[in-house]
Amino acid sequence: MEEYVGKLWHNWVTKTSGGHFPEAAVKLAEVEKTAGILFRGFGGDPGLKVAAATAEQHGARRNWLQRLAGSGEKVAHARRDAETLRLPPEIAVFPEKSLNRDLYLWLAALAASDVAPEQGWFIRNQQASRAALERYPGLRPRYERLVDAHIAARIPAAELLPDEAAQEEALRQAMRQPGSVDGLPPLYSKKARPPQPVLLWLIASEESAPSRVADPDEELPPEGTGNSATSKEAHKAEQVETPDNKNPMLAMFRAESLPTWAEYVRVNRAFDEDEDPNARDAAKDLDRLSLIRDGQTAKSRVKFDLDLPSAAEDDTPIGPGIALPEWDYRKELMQERHCLLQPMVASDAEPAALPADLAATAKKLRGQFAALAPQRRWLKAQPDGPELDVDSCVRNHADRASGHTPETGGYLAQARCERDLACLLLADLSMSTDAPISDSHRIIDVIRDSLLLFSEALTATGDRFGIYGFSSLRRQNIRFHLLKDFSGRYDAAARGRILAIKPGYYTRMGAAIRQAANILAEQAASRRLLLIITDGKPNDLDLYDSRYGIEDTRMAIHEARRMGLTPFCVTIDHEAGAYLPYLFGPAGFCVIRKPEELPRRLPLLYVQLTRQ
Repeated sequence: MEEYVGKLWHNWVTKTSGGHFPEAAVKLAEVEKTAGILFRGFGGDPGLKVAAATAEQHGARRNWLQRLAGSGEKVAHARRDAETLRLPPEIAVFPEKSLNRDLYLWLAALAASDVAPEQGWFIRNQQASRAALERYPGLRPRYERLVDAHIAARIPAAELLPDEAAQEEALRQAMRQPGSVDGLPPLYSKKARPPQPVLLWLIASEESAPSRVADPDEELPPEGTGNSATSKEAHKAEQVETPDNKNPMLAMFRAESLPTWAEYVRVNRAFDEDEDPNARDAAKDLDRLSLIRDGQTAKSRVKFDLDLPSAAEDDTPIGPGIALPEWDYRKELMQERHCLLQPMVASDAEPAALPADLAATAKKLRGQFAALAPQRRWLKAQPDGPELDVDSCVRNHADRASGHTPETGGYLAQARCERDLACLLLADLSMSTDAPISDSHRIIDVIRDSLLLFSEALTATGDRFGIYGFSSLRRQNIRFHLLKDFSGRYDAAARGRILAIKPGYYTRMGAAIRQAANILAEQAASRRLLLIITDGKPNDLDLYDSRYGIEDTRMAIHEARRMGLTPFCVTIDHEAGAYLPYLFGPAGFCVIRKPEELPRRLPLLYVQLTRQ
């Protein structure tokens, strides 16, 4: 009963205090795609991704009901940095849902119109607001509604200290008429609080820490082995030094040395290295996470799967390796010979027949794709040929009778219609493909079946094709697996190499695309299709896991297009819509929502791409 009454009281006082309307709440997931399109359409950096912002204590004055309810202490401010546009995970500050949604759209437009990033927070937001309203006048009615609703919910200046009141009046004027206030009045009183949060503005983003560079001696878990239930919420964090023990007397006393009843009871007690099941909930309550490197792991275990297999068990390398460039978007510089790509071929692959469970599907595909095979057709009005063209002979005779000289021949000739195209299929073989999609199949199994059926279908058409796979372990070890080259036949040996593929390491996609493009560019064909199959975004152990990898992959795709190739990506990543349009363009990719459908849909997708 006590808990029930307490819950009723909490709900009532929180609702009465104002500033939060859960029935009109709009979540970021509902407008993330729209906000991203609006941000990029208004000229924002297309490489930025949209993500959730963190809630922070603002320290501003609150009304007495908020203090009574203990609410309104934190607010999730919108901000942008070099890699991310962060918006509040939920907006429920207005009683109308349309206003909450409009606030998301306004923040996206404001971030795209940041014309004075070198200015301070107060001037910068005014100039950005004025630029957005001047460029897009249609936003003004929505903006004015947002300003009126936001100002009505703020504490009136009359209820604040004089210093605070002066700042509040300046903020209200700056919101109503952006650019009309030159500066924010200072605070002199010791009791003065910071100004109330301006929800229509972006806050100044803190200097982001440099991208993570992995320690060469550090053992990191392979890709795809993380906890699938990891929260996607953002957290403020800082890196600190390991604290020193400043009170040695306390270290001499260890409470765990005292005997307790638990010492004599046979229970399954936890150990220091056991994972805390409540750690994620505890992190949500912290304003800032402090991280240290103390040389200890969160969990100790014996690892039999080392980073690289022994030479006796590994695939066979082909040649000394190929040095390839990599794009650094921060310096706007192409780093020559920055990566080392090693072509490889499976050492344990034995010639094999098509698996029995794929035989029926393969037979059906071969029948369907046989219609695309080159056929002979008759050419009319030829100067010579095995048969007469009756229509052309009659026309020529009529021309002579009328005094004209015939301009066409009178024979039929046969010509073979060739499909002048070549396709290179590049498959992602990173460790994440080891993830299961059902009780009996993994992603790598689906990719393997897709490659086999794709090969069966293209063999029926007679089209030239090559198949390669890739994975990586930092920039000096990019593994490029030869499954079938353009000069080789699709036979039992090629099937054996496809059946021997296994999950590798990480996904340094830019170098793999560059090498695949170089191979495909050597093929003499009027149309050359570069088809990429992946299950996630570019990543590796070093800074490639950030925007650096996205930008390098995008540059590699642009290079392939300049070579006359047509790159197209097929992915099973449900979050691909956040980055693939930036990489391949809106019509340059396809998301397969059900991975088990990939083997059947890949050949049909090839037909659609080659008919365009």
